[in-house]
Amino acid sequence: MSDEEMEDYGFEYSDEEQQEEDVDIENAYYNSKGLLESEDPKEAIDGFNQVVSMEPDKGEWGFKALKQLVKVYYKAKKYPKMMEAYKKMLSYIESAVTKNASEKKINSLLDFMGQAQDVEVLQDFYETTLAALEQAKNERLLFKTNLKLAMLWFKKQEFGRLARSLKELRKSCQNPDGTDDVKKGSQLLEVYALEIQMYTEQRNNKKLKELYQQALAVKSAIPHPRILGIIRECGGKMHMHDQLWSEAATDFFEAFKSYDEAGVPRRVQCLKYVVLASMLMESKVDPFDAQEARPYKQDPEITAMTSLVEAYQADDINVFERTLRTNKRTIMDDPFIAYYVDDLLRKIRTQVLLKLIKPYTRVRIPFISKKLNVPEADVESLLVTLILDGRVQGHIDQVNQLLEVGGRNEGQAKYTALDKWASQLQSIHNATMNRLV
Repeated sequence: MSDEEMEDYGFEYSDEEQQEEDVDIENAYYNSKGLLESEDPKEAIDGFNQVVSMEPDKGEWGFKALKQLVKVYYKAKKYPKMMEAYKKMLSYIESAVTKNASEKKINSLLDFMGQAQDVEVLQDFYETTLAALEQAKNERLLFKTNLKLAMLWFKKQEFGRLARSLKELRKSCQNPDGTDDVKKGSQLLEVYALEIQMYTEQRNNKKLKELYQQALAVKSAIPHPRILGIIRECGGKMHMHDQLWSEAATDFFEAFKSYDEAGVPRRVQCLKYVVLASMLMESKVDPFDAQEARPYKQDPEITAMTSLVEAYQADDINVFERTLRTNKRTIMDDPFIAYYVDDLLRKIRTQVLLKLIKPYTRVRIPFISKKLNVPEADVESLLVTLILDGRVQGHIDQVNQLLEVGGRNEGQAKYTALDKWASQLQSIHNATMNRLV
């Protein structure tokens, strides 16, 4: 039996004998509730409205009846009627019902309304709730409603409104002197998680780094693992932006474990990000060797990534590219993964190229191009980068389209000079353009 049903059966009553009128109201309520299963809710609606009118003064059964009306009208998509019933219900919380009873019912409705797809209806619902709770001075429920409204602004990408809501939420977690209230550590982490998501979406890495460190420094909380998952996932994306592949892999794995503990489906996506970061850091360790990740190795959403790892570790560029082409939905449809695919391809081509030229002193660029499945110009660009980085000792004979391995100082000096020359030309160009503007 649910808490709501236990409440409905009167476990909150005192031991005093009920008056006959109260019994009639109670019976009318349960009769109306029994009619909810019927296809036409009209009779149930009429019954609940009757319960409200039967009470001489605002009372518990009218409050419960109005809650049922809110749900019935929502399911029937009669939103104006729903809001009318909800506003009437909220008028009961100051004196007609206990604080505990009102908090449970409103909390229940907030969770129920979370399924709503119409954001305008949700906005009206949350703002109406906030106005009532501010009068009732229910801080705990006020925080939860404000947080839900802030999540709605995030969903609508209204970052100006979101920033204002976050500012209010932050203030509610602080002491009068502006320091963080250690007793509200869990609430503060929820605010941090949403704010971190906002800055991740806005690609504001400076603010993201600052908040990420602040969130990890909160030690006075036992947060829900889903919240930790959000913070860690955003941290991983932050590190990916800075090309700190190892740190990103660590954060994504922590996010995966938190989501897994919370039973959140997002865990699978985070595991994909672990695989992505592991390949970018050129790790030879299979991410699925970890005990927590092993059960997901055969997950349909993951098998494409395992194939990528196998091809990557075997330096098999043909299988790698074919896997990317044939698994567009599970790999390329994720914008975050798609953004780093070029880096991945560059990594595996680099590995194959280094392995390919190792036994030779002279290698034809068209031969490398054929092996890597890329144009000759791309091969030359990749070789120049490797020579500048000191990973290939040699120089390019552009006339004969040859890579001559050896003569490291001559090759590197040539391309370092060219690189410096290109930088100087860019500086002159920028200065000229600034004068024209």
